[in-house]
Amino acid sequence: MAFAVLLSLLLIAGAVGAVVAHRRARRSDALSDLDEEAEANRWVVHLGGSLSALDVRTLARADRHAVQSLTDATERLRTARAQLATAHSGAEYAQVKRTAVEGLQHVHEARTALGLDSDQPAPVLGQERRSDARGLARSG
Repeated sequence: MAFAVLLSLLLIAGAVGAVVAHRRARRSDALSDLDEEAEANRWVVHLGGSLSALDVRTLARADRHAVQSLTDATERLRTARAQLATAHSGAEYAQVKRTAVEGLQHVHEARTALGLDSDQPAPVLGQERRSDARGLARSG
């Protein structure tokens, strides 16, 4: 009889432990999506800031290549903002980041064509997880 009671208690404790572990795992996934959303938003804001940082006098002397690169970057900004507004999963937030990084690459091309910041590397897909403040401050 004591053995049956002990076995029952162990089974109940195991079941409770499994439920708690399952809830914690589900909760950490939700936090992960929030982190992904925050990071995607950071890249979209960075792209917008990079576009707004260009001076009108600088744009007045832009050639066709620079104008096309800025047009492409602006289109990527619009697309990334629209994607961010509807994203709900990690994969969708990753697509937002890819779109924003593509836009930043176009900004880099335009700045190089204008003779600005040619010594700084353009953001590369796959390296967007490196979120140190130095890299963001320099490329914008």
